[in-house]
Amino acid sequence: MLVPSTLRHLAAATVAMLALGCSTGPAPTPPATTILFVGNSFIYGEPSGAEPLVKFFRPSSVTDLNDSGIGGVPALFKAMTEQAGLHYQVSLETIPGASLGDHYDKKYATIVKPYDLVLLQSYSQLDKRKAGDPAALIKYTGLLADGLRAQNPQVDIRLVSTWSRADQVYKSASPWYGRPIDTMALDLRRGYDAAAAAHRIDHVIPVGEAWSRAIADGVADANPYDGVAPGQVNLWAPDHYHGSAHGYYLEALTIFGNVTGRDPRSLGAGEPVAREIGIDAATAGALQAVAAAQLAAQRARQAPLTMPVPAVRSGKADGPHSLVQQHAIL
Repeated sequence: MLVPSTLRHLAAATVAMLALGCSTGPAPTPPATTILFVGNSFIYGEPSGAEPLVKFFRPSSVTDLNDSGIGGVPALFKAMTEQAGLHYQVSLETIPGASLGDHYDKKYATIVKPYDLVLLQSYSQLDKRKAGDPAALIKYTGLLADGLRAQNPQVDIRLVSTWSRADQVYKSASPWYGRPIDTMALDLRRGYDAAAAAHRIDHVIPVGEAWSRAIADGVADANPYDGVAPGQVNLWAPDHYHGSAHGYYLEALTIFGNVTGRDPRSLGAGEPVAREIGIDAATAGALQAVAAAQLAAQRARQAPLTMPVPAVRSGKADGPHSLVQQHAIL
């Protein structure tokens, strides 16, 4: 039997539409990238006497594996990724004052799961008993990395290198007492680099160096003990040890840029995360620029080196710590 051409054309069109039906609807949403933050108060945003704007920032947006109701830097990161249109499922496992050894001893079963990405951050002096010694960091980075890779051989493990503590530089008898403010951050970075090299880890996130860059660029004050210079911010909390909202925001920006590959400046100076934790647009833009510059320097494999160039005064009264070393990117 002959079928009229109009019917043949209609039938052909119907078959084609059915064949293409699955591709004409909305594309399926790719699964979220799972990321775990492991660390201490430097990750969960301990305010140390200030308002806990970061510590309890949007806690429902992340999963606190210790059920402490914390948002912290992981929640700042999560909010930034949402602004960028990215899909991350963010978890955190944090213990106050903890090293990676403490996490290994107390939370190994909680941490060692098949995550896509894991960020590891250890004690602020590397070792509680031997400040500046990276041996324990190297050891426990390896033990945790082995466990994580057994769960997911493709896991992306990154280390978070932290900042110079003002209390260690200006007040405490420590290996960094009286040294330039960036020295401690650089020593910590060398320890994290050693741990990364020993255990096939490709990324060390330069949070401490971003803090040092903010000071060298005049965005942040170098010495909170003698007041904060006009037009600058204090990256430290009132204890001169932990971070302020500005310090944790710079930490989150640096992590965001490293993990996602996005330029932190793409968030825009008026973005809502900064506003929600009390940072004005001009300062947010300046901190975004600092994070972007530090990440660019790292991508170019140009470590910040302390050079014997003239120091710049911080804008406060002269004193033994009123000079800030400059960084040259070579």
